[in-house]
Amino acid sequence: MKNAETPVFKLVLFGAQSSLGSALIVELLSRQHEVIAVVDDLNRHAPRPGLHYKIGALGDANQAEQGAAGGSAVIALLSALAPGDLPAHRQMSEALVAGLARTTIRPLLLVGDFDVLDAPGKYSEAERGCVDQVVDLLQRSGLHWTLINEPGDFPGLGIEHFRNTAGTLEPQVAEPLRRLARVAAGMVDMLELNLHHGEHLNFVV
Repeated sequence: MKNAETPVFKLVLFGAQSSLGSALIVELLSRQHEVIAVVDDLNRHAPRPGLHYKIGALGDANQAEQGAAGGSAVIALLSALAPGDLPAHRQMSEALVAGLARTTIRPLLLVGDFDVLDAPGKYSEAERGCVDQVVDLLQRSGLHWTLINEPGDFPGLGIEHFRNTAGTLEPQVAEPLRRLARVAAGMVDMLELNLHHGEHLNFVV
């Protein structure tokens, strides 16, 4: 039975079709939260209790608003939607901030290639400028935001992998599965406990 003191929310997830997206879905459902996964094709996904799918994207503010509708918090896996593309990260962040400004949603976790904030010398001036614009945009918004460095994805891990972590797995699959599951648990902890607003985090697991 769920502790009545634990807040229950409906999480809108952009980038749900990634391995980290699958880990987040399993972690959220295990804590009895609801999940709205924003995807590009409804036919590829089977319904599950507590998990809802809707068509959407982050092309502009209207799409972001429509995708987030009905939620109480948002996680956007920018690095899953546009791997290594910092200009796309900036554009999707702009759409999200503008779209969420039209809603009552305030909690927002952005997962992207934000290592540029830790090691700017490894990136071009244009790439640094993209992330600086994202940070400035968020700081001027009224959102309860957190930036999270992309934890290193492992393509091909689905919901069933994370639901059955006790099974026999090949070593090259078991390690990234455990790592992404721990990252997902940490992200959900942040939402439940209202931690790390306005911060930039790197999960070390």
